[in-house]
Amino acid sequence: MSQTVGFIGIGVMGKSMAKHILDAGYPVLVYTRTKAKADDLVASGANWKDSVQALASEADIVITMIGYPKDVEDVYFSENGLLAHMKKGATLIDMTTSKPSLAKKIAEAAKEKAGAALDAPVSGGDVGARNGKLVIMIGGDKNAYDQCLPLFETMGENIQHLGPAGSGQHTKMCNQIAVAASMVGAAEAMGYAKHAGLDQEKVLKSISTGAGGSWTLQNLAPRMLNDDFAPGFYVKHFIKDMEIAIEESEQMKEGLPGVELVKSLYDKLVKQGEENSGTQSIYKLW
Repeated sequence: MSQTVGFIGIGVMGKSMAKHILDAGYPVLVYTRTKAKADDLVASGANWKDSVQALASEADIVITMIGYPKDVEDVYFSENGLLAHMKKGATLIDMTTSKPSLAKKIAEAAKEKAGAALDAPVSGGDVGARNGKLVIMIGGDKNAYDQCLPLFETMGENIQHLGPAGSGQHTKMCNQIAVAASMVGAAEAMGYAKHAGLDQEKVLKSISTGAGGSWTLQNLAPRMLNDDFAPGFYVKHFIKDMEIAIEESEQMKEGLPGVELVKSLYDKLVKQGEENSGTQSIYKLW
């Protein structure tokens, strides 16, 4: 592989995603605020860079997988950020779930630098990231998408180009709206089974392949029943996603009453100190 890939953000999902890229033969540069999180990748052959600026100046493609829109804004637009130091003709790919408006802003700025930018949020959690089976929802320049498709294929299976800049983020909002309903449904169903005196494992096996079946029931309900609340996806990040969806819907003069209800439940979890737990910890409310 001749293209050098920079990866910023080595978290629960980013670490696995970067490892797949490395295993596919791409030269990989890594940077994250906590260097120790990148130790395994460096041991596997990735090259550590001490700053965003240093990484940007050497990478042909830069992927960011970070926490919040404000973090994205800083990494891309600060004095020492990606846009100020990207190579001419480089492609910037933000895989963070962020604001569609910010994705458009990044794409416009990258174009002014003779480069391109794609918004490419993902779904599938830690399991999908580890197995290289993420859903990747992409907005932005079609030529840049076509050129980066082999790279996306190292990390995911269901890979779609949805339209111009911001389309990937809007599609991720659709995903999170559906996830919100399924999370409450799974937790409430398992809670109901418990209070009815049923064998929850048998109930789960029974309903998982029926009309109520879902990815959440198959992957997260078992964690609920095993009291495994380790984060595959953080509560605090899910709340951030729901806030973006609500904000975007308000701008479109639409409402998301279901998401607002689910967010109120997750807000209760935060008050109980669960912001760094996995989203399946909503089961604790039952």
